Amino acid sequence: MRDERDALPGMPDNYELGRRQMVLRQIHGRGIRQPEVLLAMEAVPRHFFVPTEFLQRAYQDEPLPIGQGQTISQPFMVAAMAEALSLAGDERVLEIGAGSGYQAAVLSLLARDVTAIERDPMLASAARNRLAALGFANVRIEEGDGSLGWLSGAPYDAILVSAGAPAVPPPLIDQLAENGSMVIPVGDADQQKLTRIVKRQGRVFQESLYACRFVPLRGSFGWREDSQESTHG
Repeated sequence: MRDERDALPGMPDNYELGRRQMVLRQIHGRGIRQPEVLLAMEAVPRHFFVPTEFLQRAYQDEPLPIGQGQTISQPFMVAAMAEALSLAGDERVLEIGAGSGYQAAVLSLLARDVTAIERDPMLASAARNRLAALGFANVRIEEGDGSLGWLSGAPYDAILVSAGAPAVPPPLIDQLAENGSMVIPVGDADQQKLTRIVKRQGRVFQESLYACRFVPLRGSFGWREDSQESTHG
């Protein structure tokens, strides 16, 4: 299939109207109110982060396959997770499960810098090249076991986990800065609760936000490789 995306960033954006409608109907229309998040969702060209065969569905309210058994999350969930972190703009953010790089791109417009961990080498390489080509200079894609976090950059002001975990991985709690926030889907393989965690005076406080369904978090503190697959949501 012919790639119908704009040839280069900076050229006329044939998807701008669809992106504006996405923000108005799917995101603002469902209760996301933080102006910075709405602007970031309107600014990041989601059609560059989906496979060619799904271009016409790039701005619909649904997750889409990106290969390697992974998905790009639905726009509402990307925005909801970003808003839940309450970023002010100067934070250092860790994302677990970079996938296509879309969530990291959105976060990069809301924070000082973003480190995103991806376990799959092919997805990590593709996300790294894509973000560089689109000019997201404050995002770094690292390859590794995301359930272990990324110790060399810790502590982080905010952590976002883009995969469903059976429990909150202890290394992520350890790497969260004092007064930092984490959002993570926690539950079984078929259904999770999007959970917000705040660390204050060394203590952890949790709050459930939304029911959700994500691909499983793999790794030392995630699901086993032979456990049931799920889909992003």
